[in-house]
Amino acid sequence: MPSYLETAVEIAREASALVRDFAGRRIGFELKGEHDLVTAADRASEKLIVERLQAHYPSHSIVAEEGGGQAGSSDFRWYVDPLDGTTNFAHSFPVYNVTLALEQAGELVAGVIADPTRDEIFTAERGSGAFLNGEKIHVSKVNRLEDALVATGFPSRRRHQNVNVHFFYQLSMLSHGVRRPGAAALDLAYVACGRLDMFWEFNLNPWDVAAGVLLIREAGGLCTDMRGGSLDIRGQHILADNGLVHDETVALFADIFAGRYRHSLPELPG
Repeated sequence: MPSYLETAVEIAREASALVRDFAGRRIGFELKGEHDLVTAADRASEKLIVERLQAHYPSHSIVAEEGGGQAGSSDFRWYVDPLDGTTNFAHSFPVYNVTLALEQAGELVAGVIADPTRDEIFTAERGSGAFLNGEKIHVSKVNRLEDALVATGFPSRRRHQNVNVHFFYQLSMLSHGVRRPGAAALDLAYVACGRLDMFWEFNLNPWDVAAGVLLIREAGGLCTDMRGGSLDIRGQHILADNGLVHDETVALFADIFAGRYRHSLPELPG
């Protein structure tokens, strides 16, 4: 009988191929709120994933972004993002993915992030390490924030109310560079494999982060909230890094939360 991870990988590959097919057809999108996009690819991918999970594990709970999950009755809960990076996808910007993660009695036990644009699949199982296309991966060895390449994200809606701009500017000045690719699950996968050294963001959903958190932990990194406390994947913010820049980042974030800025915004020319 296939393991939970093997089943998740099989389903993620199928959904990733479906998303790739939709991408080739340049389909349109619609709004599900004032700013949030949803496409036919989101819905078709979620339908496929949920149907496959229900067939394999009819009693498991499924929490899916587009609302197609099921309540279930066991200690097992799947988190499904059928197309993470929908805005990128809708604009043919090639940074998006399919992500699945399994939680058992509150502990993350399996996770998959599949990138259809690069034919890459990141996998992790609790206690067994993290992998990219079957090769074991590890977080980076960068130990100073000034040498770190970091990433973050901003919400589609209420951007003008989002405090992350304060953190974004300080990290832009203090790190080797800040990236904002627009697909949180891939950002986390890139921390796990050492392409990024740190990631932070506010107000993500559990399906955005569950697989990536397990990947990073299995690859030797750390995931906490932005104050250095225990991470709740349903919480207000996340800090994920290689462990070596963690204390320095938490100290910096404490200053920013307190309104103590190490770099002031430049004045506009007259």
